[in-house]
Amino acid sequence: MTSAPSIRLGLDIGGTFTDVALEVGDRRFTAKTLTTPGEPERGVLAALHLVTQAAGVAPREIGLIIHGTTLATNAVIERKGARTALLTTEGFRDVIEIRHEHRFEQYDVNIDLPPPLVPRRLRLAVRERIDAQGNVLLPLDEDSLELAIDALAAQGVEAVAVGYLHSFTNPQHERRTGEAVARRLPHVAVTLSCEVSPEMREYERFSTACANAYIQPLMGRYLAGLERELARAGFVCPILLMTSGGGITTVQTAKAFPVRLIESGPAAGAIFAACIAAQHGLDQVVSFDMGGTTAKICLIDNAKPQTARVLEAARVYRFLKGSGLPLRIPVIEMVEIGAGGGSIARVDALRRIAVGPDSAGSQPGPVCYGQGGSKPTVTDADLVLGRIDPQRFSGGKIALDSAAAASAVAAQIGAALELAVDHAALGISEMVDENMANAARVHAIESGKDLRSRTLIAFGGAAPLHAARVADKLGIDRVLVPANAGVGSAVGLLRAPVAYEIVRGRLMRLSEFDAASANRLVAEIRAEAEAVVRRGAPEAELVEQRSAFMRYRGQGHEIAVALPLREFAAADRATFAELFERAYRRFYSRSIPGVDIEILSWVLSLRAPAEGRLAAALPEHPHEPKPFARRPVFAADAGAFIDMPTYWRADLAGGARIKGPAVIAEDETSTVVGADFDARIDRFGYIELLRRPSAVEPQQAASS
Repeated sequence: MTSAPSIRLGLDIGGTFTDVALEVGDRRFTAKTLTTPGEPERGVLAALHLVTQAAGVAPREIGLIIHGTTLATNAVIERKGARTALLTTEGFRDVIEIRHEHRFEQYDVNIDLPPPLVPRRLRLAVRERIDAQGNVLLPLDEDSLELAIDALAAQGVEAVAVGYLHSFTNPQHERRTGEAVARRLPHVAVTLSCEVSPEMREYERFSTACANAYIQPLMGRYLAGLERELARAGFVCPILLMTSGGGITTVQTAKAFPVRLIESGPAAGAIFAACIAAQHGLDQVVSFDMGGTTAKICLIDNAKPQTARVLEAARVYRFLKGSGLPLRIPVIEMVEIGAGGGSIARVDALRRIAVGPDSAGSQPGPVCYGQGGSKPTVTDADLVLGRIDPQRFSGGKIALDSAAAASAVAAQIGAALELAVDHAALGISEMVDENMANAARVHAIESGKDLRSRTLIAFGGAAPLHAARVADKLGIDRVLVPANAGVGSAVGLLRAPVAYEIVRGRLMRLSEFDAASANRLVAEIRAEAEAVVRRGAPEAELVEQRSAFMRYRGQGHEIAVALPLREFAAADRATFAELFERAYRRFYSRSIPGVDIEILSWVLSLRAPAEGRLAAALPEHPHEPKPFARRPVFAADAGAFIDMPTYWRADLAGGARIKGPAVIAEDETSTVVGADFDARIDRFGYIELLRRPSAVEPQQAASS
């Protein structure tokens, strides 16, 4: 893409809503519709119809569609993927069940482990063996392989993962196995661990390969069907997919490696927040994305989201590392919890209000949607508390039933705890806010970072409703609610670059550093990454980043070290050592003299320049606008409903100042201005909530 298409469209399918953002030059149009889980294409087409109609453009005029989806994530969490088998080295069929033998909850005698995606009867052993240096110890036994393929055919599997020991050093046995399966079972999807995760540590590699195979048929059918339906509706433009690492890639790559789409939609939200941080010159922010089903929290420093190389999917225990399925893929690191507008509230056995992680989703949805939902949700509580205008919700497209919401909250929460309906609703809201604040605290502590000095960027349909209270709990004094916050992830899709990252395991000790071998490996990886990126950006000037995962010999874990962008030479042995020790001291405040250093994995990413831009600065004229209405909203500090001013966001010009408490409403969400905050519209048209100095002093005194 040598120049940006004149009309670009971001499409994000969430668990509750499907969001669309369309840009025509400097103008942006958005739409939000309920997701249709059984047929996601139907919800997509409804949203596209709304947004193209509002923009006055025909489908054939769209130049590019960029898509993010939670379909892959949901398939893993809900165990709705394909019937998958694993072919592995004889003696290693139980690796994905034995895991690391770690107890992530040491004192829980009834600890639950996530069951593997492939049951034992479908894990078949093949005679072969390659050592850690890539030498063949035992040739691939063709008879053993044929027997395994016979068993696959008899079991009627839809997908096969191939994971052999040390295949990342020598992939020939896996490739031959993949070819044999494809010949005998041409309609079965095949994933090779040497392609999807070519790194050491067989448990993570096998787990990633199994997950990729598990969702490959589903995602292949979905993407093919989406392309077909879009073409039938008149959309003839290319489609690119958002990856978990924050880049976008082609449908072809997404079909081959759908595991890279696991955190597709949330990653787009983090990109959106990072762009806002850059626009405002903010060095430290925390991204708070609360939709209908989940809340996502991400730390962003210097306009770059925190990243990781391992993602845990489908955690059995909400906050505990080790309780999920490890996927070794490039990913924007965030914490995601079941705390969205549709999260269901209940009273547990200890007579406490519990919220989530289960959600009412879009079908039946919260009680107030009037679609058959019977369990009270966070949205029902917000409606009872007066934070949501039932007539203007979702631009007036969804009429909310306030009486039904109040009845459900009263019957299932209030009656059980002998609380008035408004206090029961407040209890639901407080619990979900504390869940989100606690998740943010844990994430920040694990990252060694302090949240209190950060700016909270709130987006998603529900986040602006809860942002001020979450900021209160975290000791954060500044909140930004960007324009089009209700469809923030869809806007983020328009900001993401075409990009691809490859990690390749190749052990090399610095005492035996081989510059020629390192250069060959980097050239190989670069060619592979460029082939993917060029499908979406055939003529763009690409930006390359290199790094390596290194450790002292004998250690069990490694750290990422940035590498220079040039040909390596023998003298780089000292350069690599210096770079590693500098990074090591940043983590541990010391280095270890006299110990050899080794490189475990090499990383290369390529990206094209991001296209599109956020809003330009507008003139500011400080003034105090008049509210368009007043309505009763429950104020926690007063313990009662108060007559609160309501402002319509589209009517507020730059420089407008509003004293809290108040509500600022818009089509896709509403921002609650807490009693301790004042709001203003900044030069970009964003809502900025600032804690009043008088509200800071008591908090600081309490913390000291």
